[in-house]
Amino acid sequence: MDAGVTKTAKHKIVLDVMGADLGPSTIVGGGLMAAERFGEAIHVILVGRRPEIEEALRERKMLRKNISVQHADEEIRMTDAARDSVRVRNSSMAVGLRLVKSGEADAFVSPGNTGAVMANSLLILGRIEGVLRPAITSMFPTSTGRQTIVLDVGANADCKPQHMSQFAVMGSVYASVIFNLEAPRVGLISIGEEQSKGKELIFETYKLLEGSKINFVGNIEGRDILSGTIDVAVVDGFTGNILLKFGESIMPMLVKTMRRQVQTNLFSRVGASLLLPFLRRLKNSLDYAEAGGAPLLGVNGNVIICHGGSNEKAISSAVAVAFEMAEKGVKERIHDDLVTNHFGQTNGTDTKSQDTRDGIIYATSPSDQR
Repeated sequence: MDAGVTKTAKHKIVLDVMGADLGPSTIVGGGLMAAERFGEAIHVILVGRRPEIEEALRERKMLRKNISVQHADEEIRMTDAARDSVRVRNSSMAVGLRLVKSGEADAFVSPGNTGAVMANSLLILGRIEGVLRPAITSMFPTSTGRQTIVLDVGANADCKPQHMSQFAVMGSVYASVIFNLEAPRVGLISIGEEQSKGKELIFETYKLLEGSKINFVGNIEGRDILSGTIDVAVVDGFTGNILLKFGESIMPMLVKTMRRQVQTNLFSRVGASLLLPFLRRLKNSLDYAEAGGAPLLGVNGNVIICHGGSNEKAISSAVAVAFEMAEKGVKERIHDDLVTNHFGQTNGTDTKSQDTRDGIIYATSPSDQR
C-alpha cells in the first residue's frame, strides 16, 4: 500500500497518525480528505503503525495515489512527559520530523501531545537561525471576518522582552503571508492602551517593538483581539494559553445557551428556524476545526500542532495550513525578517540543548540524545 511519493506532488506533508484522542482512523480520514482536496499538488505521508493505518484505509475503501504510509513502531501518548518523549527514537513524531529534517517532506502535522511535538521539533529540527524561542500561533475570529493571529499561546510560560519582540516579528511575517498584508498591525496585549500601564515585561517589550521595523501600533487590551482592529496580538505563553482555552469555550457556551432559549416557547423555535443559516455560519466562524491547527513558528521546519480531539475536517484544515506554509516559504521569511529587524543573535540550531526551564517545554541535554 506504500505507493511512494508522487513525483508530481508540489509539497509533501507528513501526518502523525498516532497519539490523538480520537484514534488513527479519524486522522487517516482527515489525511484522505486533504489528499482529495489538493489532488496531485500534495502528497500526504501517513506515519504510524502500518497495520493500523492500512486497516483505517481499508475501512474507507478509498485509496489515492497521493497517499503513502511510513511505518513507526511507537507512539507518544497524551500523558507522556515532553522530556521523556524525545527518548522514544522510533515514535511517529520522531520519524515524521526526521523526514522534514532530511528534506524528504516539507511540513509536519500532529494532533498528538503538544509538549512532545515541541520538544521533538526543537531536538530534531532546531530553531531558525536567530530565534531564541519558538511560539505557538492561533487564529481568533473577529467581527470583521478576518482573523487575528495571537502568539504565544502555550509554548513559553515565562518570557523575556527579547522573546516577546521575536514573537511580534514572527507573527507579523505570518500575517503578511497568510493575509497578504504589506504591513500587518501588531499590538502588545496589556491591561490598558496607555504605555504607562502593564508590568516590567510589557514596558521593556514595548521599547523593543517601538524601535523595530514592524508596524507596531502599541498596547492593546483583550477586547481588541475579537474586534478586528489589529492583525497580530503578542502575549506571553502563560496568558496566551488561558486566552486560547477561554476562546475554545465560547462556541459550546453559545450553542447551549441558544438551545435553552429556543426551547422556551413555540415563537422562539419558529424564529430559530428562520435564523438557522445564520446560526450555522456563526458556528463555523467559531469552530476550531475551520482553522485546523496552530503553527509552531520559530523551529527550522514547518510544524503544525492540532487539537488532540481534532476531527477529520480539522485534520484536513491543518494539512492545508501546512501546505500553505510550505508554498509561501514562511520559515524562510521569518529568518529574513529577524535579520532585518536585528532581533536575536543566537543561532537556534546551536542551542538545542539549552533547558528552557522557565517555560512549559523542556529541551534535552546532549547526553539524552539517544
